[in-house]
Amino acid sequence: MRYLAVDLGAKRTGIAAGDDVTRLVQPVEVLQVPRGPALMDALAKAVDRHGPDAIVLGIPINMDGTEGAAAKDVRTFAAQLAARTGLPVHLQDERLTSFEADARMAQSGRTHKQKKELRDALAAAAILEDWLDAKQGSG
Repeated sequence: MRYLAVDLGAKRTGIAAGDDVTRLVQPVEVLQVPRGPALMDALAKAVDRHGPDAIVLGIPINMDGTEGAAAKDVRTFAAQLAARTGLPVHLQDERLTSFEADARMAQSGRTHKQKKELRDALAAAAILEDWLDAKQGSG
């Protein structure tokens, strides 16, 4: 199956694509669209472009494992995204994915601005990799 991963942000949303056969995941784009109807439109277009079978959406779980208001907002967004795209939306704990994205870029030679533009897509890739690892471990 092909997956599209989403690292949802207030101003920028990272997108990554991958599959569970090759287990290759790659960051594909960052949508510079604030959360709201325009973002839902942009995500629907990304789904059309990449043709996934399902979506993996990062959910912000607190470090102590609890869910706060942000996680509840993501659950609502996930339901809206599933309704809009007709695809299943899986939630994946996104703790430390931005930190992982920063670590991957630390020695890249990119400027601060270039790193900022790529960070969200790399975080989406980390979300998908974590989800595929968890799926493989349970199946």
